[in-house]
Amino acid sequence: GGGGGGGGGVALKASGLDCPTIQLSDQTKHPMLGYGTYKVGFIPASASAAAGGTEAAGGTEKTARECIAEALEVGYRFLDCAQFYGNEKEVGLAIKDSGLPRESLYLASKVWTDKIYLGPAAVREQVLRTLADLQTDYLDLYLVHWPVPGHHVAAYKELENLVREGKLRSIGMSNYAVEDYEELKGAAEIKPSINQIEVNPFLYRKETIDYFQGEGVKIQSYRALRDGKAFQDPLVLELAAKYKKSAAQILGRWCVQKGVIYIPKSVKRERMVENAEVFDWEIEAEDMARLDALTTPEALQTFKDLYIKCVVRDTPLAGTEEAKKIIKTDITIG
Repeated sequence: GGGGGGGGGVALKASGLDCPTIQLSDQTKHPMLGYGTYKVGFIPASASAAAGGTEAAGGTEKTARECIAEALEVGYRFLDCAQFYGNEKEVGLAIKDSGLPRESLYLASKVWTDKIYLGPAAVREQVLRTLADLQTDYLDLYLVHWPVPGHHVAAYKELENLVREGKLRSIGMSNYAVEDYEELKGAAEIKPSINQIEVNPFLYRKETIDYFQGEGVKIQSYRALRDGKAFQDPLVLELAAKYKKSAAQILGRWCVQKGVIYIPKSVKRERMVENAEVFDWEIEAEDMARLDALTTPEALQTFKDLYIKCVVRDTPLAGTEEAKKIIKTDITIG
């Protein structure tokens, strides 16, 4: 076949899927839909089993490079990456294979707890490594992956330096509680534009989301589809039948209808397509309220326990007496 790019296929259209954008506090535009690269072709050693979706079980049949290539073909243009995901080199190869112009992509990454703990020089080195792995000279967005106590503010300050140098466009936070943001806010010269947290009807932390949105910080959701079990929830299935949508589409629409950036992850092409179809229909207010009510006190407690463990995971603080003294245990969980 003539005229095609690297794979002999048809050259990809730069514009990709039809997807709305949201304006961040730094005036840049951020797509409302992204492709999550976590556990695509690689599963980090310390990934908690609880966070493993059904697709991750038993390993992935496709490489990250193949999955990302497919996501780009489907039309995803925002790729949510991270040091911790261990596959940025593969993502970079898929981007290169695609032949897409850099400006058509929205590339985001995050620095992991080990580097945050080590300090600003290690954070900088990691950003440079990600730029090299993704084969680009700037990132659209870069986040502090967890608010490591006593270390996350210095990490963020280094990201500010990298913004001034043109290596990063927007910067922000991931897994920050209200209290972590309040600690950062006093020291930040560039306002964090994003907080990426788990958001779905089974972990809807309304107080936290309302607080950040009120501060002009946009929320990105991870685990918007929770895990396979969410697809069997009776209410989700009832609404899927009512709206003639899939369970995943109900969960995705609920997310974007809250003004939350949606980052579904799938290694199956038909699911990638299906997951993106959440912008041209609406869930009625009373059904939204019923979905909101799926969050139990137990789910909030589980979230809190995970937060306490994860803010020091993969650092020398893990399991120490010192950690007990400095981890915020009194965070806003709702």
